[in-house]
Parts: sequence; structure tokens; C-alpha cells
Amino acid sequence: MAPKRVDREARREEILSAAVRVFARQGFAATRIEDVAAEAGIAKGSVYLSFGSRDELLAAAFARLAERSAGVLAHASAEGAPAVERLASLVRAAVAMLADEPDLTRVTVDLWAAGRHGGAAAPLDMASVYREYRGAVADLLRRAAAEGDLRPGVGEPEATVVVGAIEGCLVQWLMDPGVRLDELAGTVVEVCLTGLRPTGP
Repeated sequence: MAPKRVDREARREEILSAAVRVFARQGFAATRIEDVAAEAGIAKGSVYLSFGSRDELLAAAFARLAERSAGVLAHASAEGAPAVERLASLVRAAVAMLADEPDLTRVTVDLWAAGRHGGAAAPLDMASVYREYRGAVADLLRRAAAEGDLRPGVGEPEATVVVGAIEGCLVQWLMDPGVRLDELAGTVVEVCLTGLRPTGP
């Protein structure tokens, strides 16, 4: 009987998912490769066949999130629907992405709180992520204003508030199990856009 072949990519994903769960549960700094192996139900050496280090595991996890984030931004920038509708879709998609990855989101906040977000070795440049989202939101706000759906003059400051609203809901969700992030996207859109509507006749 031939030995069962293990799909390398499937095994890699299993290890990656196990690592994210452990990072979220006990913190990146306190996690060892042995912990990841135990979570995945494999030998320590099997982890090293797919990932060379803890940092490589973390980088791979954030690369997966970054790929999904790029898809969200690309969809928002696609022409077709009115800008205000694309902005609402962007907020909903960003919230859904974070809600779908609670463990990785928790790891992100953990690293941010530990001050790793600004270092050269950080796996995710949070400042760049914020800039990308602010830029996308600001562009949609300006387009929506040009289309007459929002008041003139909206841009970067308002975009910062929209991104901040998402981030604030995210932190509350992580700290308080009673907060349902997946149910807040529509509220964020409504609250943030209400004050930006045209006021004149």
C-alpha cells in the first residue's frame, strides 16, 4: 500500500492557520514553534519544512491578509457604480474582511500595541495600510462630491475619520464580546456619510 501523500500547500495552510490561532491566544512574543506544531498536531520538524521561523509564519499570515485587502481596494476603485455606493461597499468589505479574520486581527492589534508597527522588522506596515485606505476613501469622497451626493470640499480629513470609525469599532469588538463587528458596517456608513451630505437646496 502506497504511503498517503500530503498536499504541501494544504499542509502549509494548516500550519499557518494554527500559528495565527496560537499568536492570537498567547501573543506573538510568547509563542514558540513547538506551540505551533502542537496546535497543528504535527512534529516541530514538519513546521520547519514549510516555514523557516516564527517571523516567516507571521509574514505569511499578513501577506494573505494584504492580498485580500488589495482586492477590497481594487474593487472600490473600479468604475461603474456611483462613488458614494462604492464607498459604502468599501466600508462593508473592509469590516467583513476584519470580522472574518478575528485571530489575525487580534494579532495585528497585539503587535501594534507592542510597538512593532513602526520597526523595520514589522511584518505589516500599518502606516502604509492606513494611507492606502485613507487615499481610497478620500478619492471616493471627492468623486461623490463631484457627482453631487456629498458636499463640496470633502477629502483627506473626512477619510481619516471614516477609517478611524472602522478602527474604533474593531478595537471595541476585540475587547468586548458583546460588540458585533459584522453588524456595524451599515452603521459606520450611515453615521459617517450623514454629516457629509449636501445641505443646500
